[in-house]
Amino acid sequence: MVRKEHEEQIERWAEYVKNSNGVWKAEHSSFIDSQINKANEFFEKLAKTEEGREKIKELKAMKIEG
Repeated sequence: MVRKEHEEQIERWAEYVKNSNGVWKAEHSSFIDSQINKANEFFEKLAKTEEGREKIKELKAMKIEG
């Protein structure tokens, strides 16, 4: 069931991209940019406390190891 729904969503997205005359690019870019901005805001807020700075160090270490 999930697989079929996933495939149907892919079909809908492909059809939208095909027929949107490039509108999807701006929409997609806007979405991605907003996600990056929210992440940056989160890390800026987190960095304001000592505990937050420690968490950021832990996350960075995980990224390097993983």
